[in-house]
Amino acid sequence: MKVLVTGAAGFIGGHLVDRLLGEGHTVVGTDNLSRGTMASLADAVDHPGFRFVRADLGAIDADIAAVVAEGPFDRVWHLAANSDIGAGVADDAIDLRDTFLTTRSALRIARETGARGLVLASTSAVYGESDEVLDEAFGPLLPISNYGAMKLAAEAAVSAAAETFLETAWILRFPNVVGSRASHGVIRDLSIKLTHDRSRLPVLGDGSQKKPYVHVAELIDAMQFIVGQDATGRQLYNIGPEDDGVTVADLVADLVAAVGADTRIEFAGGDRGWVGDVPRFRYSVAKLRALGWRPALSSREAVGRAIDAAVREWGLLGSSS
Repeated sequence: MKVLVTGAAGFIGGHLVDRLLGEGHTVVGTDNLSRGTMASLADAVDHPGFRFVRADLGAIDADIAAVVAEGPFDRVWHLAANSDIGAGVADDAIDLRDTFLTTRSALRIARETGARGLVLASTSAVYGESDEVLDEAFGPLLPISNYGAMKLAAEAAVSAAAETFLETAWILRFPNVVGSRASHGVIRDLSIKLTHDRSRLPVLGDGSQKKPYVHVAELIDAMQFIVGQDATGRQLYNIGPEDDGVTVADLVADLVAAVGADTRIEFAGGDRGWVGDVPRFRYSVAKLRALGWRPALSSREAVGRAIDAAVREWGLLGSSS
């Protein structure tokens, strides 16, 4: 296949590009590099099956000509989005531009290049805050962040496109994703703090926040498994582990233990890290399990692998206070 990956220089995008190239596909990646970096594509840039087009898809009148010129595409993997939820709360234009309008542009590209299928990377944030088990039939969907709101709007736009020109629209909702080359997330943020001061580690919230985590390698396994099924129309799936998650307190303790430093952990207090943060949720993956895919890693195991990668990447191994 010849495929387009938007947000290709991001955390998940870089891993997906590597996987697709390894399977023999021709891949065109596009990114505006506002959050993603070419380091995420270090292994891809010299691959004969890869082309990178720097483009900003986050405008109503976005210039998509350079990307369209690389077509036709068989499929679009749309991963471009704002990854900083807090920034989107402070400035609602960020998610409008980087999460919703990039989706509109991805759909325009799909239509103009004849792509019959589009995969949307969505999020558990569309569900909002609830004590119920969140499955694909849960509703009403009442997100509490602009990020979640614009992802929900993106889902609606992709759903509408499945009525007009897309043969298949895959809407895949992710929980917290962890792994090597992370461009955002709690493990990365805490690792950066430890590079500056190993004697103390400030942590947002009181540590009781509890969320499911999936390793990026297993996320891509699940995405490809779902897309590989013989399906048409609208396909909606949660992707994640089969447990209730890991608390921030346990994650921080595991990170400090891996670093091996005598670090004082300082929780800021409060039941959430920031405005728009969903402090805990229970995520059903029963539909994906019924399709035939199950993760090998628990949330704690996924976090452990991601911590090991972060300790190496940030040079924290063997540190002392």
